[in-house]
Amino acid sequence: MMITIRKAQDRGRTELGWLDSRHSFSFGHYYDSEHRGYSALRVINDDIVKPGSGFAPHGHNDMEIITFVLSGEIEHKDSEGNIRILPAGEFQLMSAGQGITHSEYNASDSNDLRLLQIWIEPNVFAGKPGYQQKVFAKQPGLTAIATATGEEGSLQIKQDAKLQQLILEANTSLTYQITQGRKLYIHQVAGTLLADGKQLVAGDGAQVEEQGQIVFSNNSHDSIMALVFDLP
Repeated sequence: MMITIRKAQDRGRTELGWLDSRHSFSFGHYYDSEHRGYSALRVINDDIVKPGSGFAPHGHNDMEIITFVLSGEIEHKDSEGNIRILPAGEFQLMSAGQGITHSEYNASDSNDLRLLQIWIEPNVFAGKPGYQQKVFAKQPGLTAIATATGEEGSLQIKQDAKLQQLILEANTSLTYQITQGRKLYIHQVAGTLLADGKQLVAGDGAQVEEQGQIVFSNNSHDSIMALVFDLP
């Protein structure tokens, strides 16, 4: 049984003036031999983008790229003809497949944009690129966000992985059963979560392996949110 926590302040960082990014795993010029991903999970970047700025057109292939907007709005354009606005609270899944080019800009001229950029390595390669976008209810408990089958109205991802949104109201707990051989990764979004008694605050991550279950608890007076990745 093992839970390994990485504190928010120990993440890598990229500062480019228009961008302030924290990296849970190696990314770009930030390399950490001990944090190069976890199972199929390759990237979690916590990005703050200045008004009117963003990521110029660039390409990807064979990667499942999930974006979760925490505040502000994204203006998205890609080579498949998708032109979208992604507001706070919504999730976007771009399946790069055999190749896609896209840009992501802060749609505001006055407010910062904050987002989580998540990359998951697929188990199906060189397919047709795809785009999905959805807002999910902020209901207590676990909500499926991305799954291999698209179950429960989730986004459909090309990997045997499941991303869930965890919301716990004040003074509540939830027990999560872990299938034998599977791993979990927890990214704390807001508030203070206890994972089998171990404390996670915003920006913290936790790797969970060789466990049959885990108890999530919120002992505070406010609701909390985390992302829970169930991985092969």
